[in-house]
Amino acid sequence: MQQYSNINTLTIKEAQAMLESGEITSLDLTKACLDRIKEIDGRVKACLTVCEKEALAEAKLADLRRSNGETGRLLGIPYLAKDNILTKGIRTTASSKILDNYIAPFDATVVKKLKEAGAVLLGKTNLDEFAHGASTENSAYGHTHNPWDLERVPGGSSGGSAAAVAADMCIFALGTDTGGSIRQPASFCGVNGLKLTYGRASRFGLVAMTSSTDVPGPITKTAEDAMLVLKVIEGVDENDATTLKGASKNSKIDSLKGMKIGLPKEYFDEGMDKNVSSVINGVIEKFKEMGAEFTQVSLPHTKYAVPVYYIITPSEVSSNLARFDGIRYGFSTKEAKDLMEVYTKSRGDGFGPETKRRIMLGTYALSSGYYDAYYLKAQKVRTIIKDEIDKALNEVDLILTPTSPHIAFKIGEQSNDPLKMYLEDIYVTTPSLAGLPAVSIPAGFADSMPVGIQLIGKRFDEETILGVAEAYQEETNYHKRKPIIK
Repeated sequence: MQQYSNINTLTIKEAQAMLESGEITSLDLTKACLDRIKEIDGRVKACLTVCEKEALAEAKLADLRRSNGETGRLLGIPYLAKDNILTKGIRTTASSKILDNYIAPFDATVVKKLKEAGAVLLGKTNLDEFAHGASTENSAYGHTHNPWDLERVPGGSSGGSAAAVAADMCIFALGTDTGGSIRQPASFCGVNGLKLTYGRASRFGLVAMTSSTDVPGPITKTAEDAMLVLKVIEGVDENDATTLKGASKNSKIDSLKGMKIGLPKEYFDEGMDKNVSSVINGVIEKFKEMGAEFTQVSLPHTKYAVPVYYIITPSEVSSNLARFDGIRYGFSTKEAKDLMEVYTKSRGDGFGPETKRRIMLGTYALSSGYYDAYYLKAQKVRTIIKDEIDKALNEVDLILTPTSPHIAFKIGEQSNDPLKMYLEDIYVTTPSLAGLPAVSIPAGFADSMPVGIQLIGKRFDEETILGVAEAYQEETNYHKRKPIIK
């Protein structure tokens, strides 16, 4: 068989075509991705665990399935998964020392579905500890670097997955999005990140952060690839009562003529970097050339989205992390001889500073005398935010915003300023609080770094935002540009 170089740079669609024609095998593709990880991950540090032996075995099985006449959207396609998604027999740490030795006894539902579809798991990617962060600097195992500039952050908390896709270590990756954790790193790394409608895919097997907004989702090289992954991982799961019936339709849109896109005036303020603003304005003009019509919408309560999110999220974090006592997860029987000693060590030293901060904030917000003043009031404002954006979407087909007000910042630049770090979520928390689908796609460059735009859709209407994204990518090449890793 002819040998091809750089096949790790393929999209899912391109890889599918070559696998189906017999030009390459899944084993070829998997080896190419593993070689790329070995070549550059020492500098990028996107991966926490690489399961080479298991991946090669899965690739051989995928080739056997294909030789027996089986076909499938993701059969033989190698991917990486964020390390807060459970994988049977493979370590899952959530980037926390408290789970340093934890090996899950079962696969998360999304991983199970990918395995059934024949996708090949290469390993697990770095993240902010328990997904608490917007830079992947909060990991207990060191920070990940942005492939476009190794001195900058990749975003977070799915920074490892976004960096891995940008650096072609895999064909696609899985992340999780609670308040922007797929979209913001996708923007910083110049890739496509899809936050699903809450309930579209199962949360079963995710290490829970904020149960009312957590969603798994794909990080891909094209918007079209995001739909291919969505069609595999979506659907009802008896282990997750929040999942709903429904299957994705074709996202292809022939023309944007007559498409109505809303621009929320509150998102285009002085807080945006002028170079990012210039890129966004260029995107709007491009959409107009393609036939889209723009109208201004107002989301006056969007200014409360970040404070509401940072009351609700720590509150649910404090509840969800109560189970990690250092006894049930990550420690052997021998290590747990003195349970109290282990408890003290793991709770004190096992959790990092940001995780401790969120536990304390959440415990305070839920405590007697403060519940009504903080948590209950935040939930009421959340309902207003949801109703407000739903009303705006009744007037338009989708809403366009920046994904982030600036490009990726330097590593360490914001580490000592938690409030500034929380404000990283300023454009991405509203869709999360409302449970809406949103995608970040590459839109251009500012100071040689990627800039993303966010498309927000109606509930369970991923098809429209991905269809518009695909149409835009047919007219531009920002998503095709690759970083040069030095």
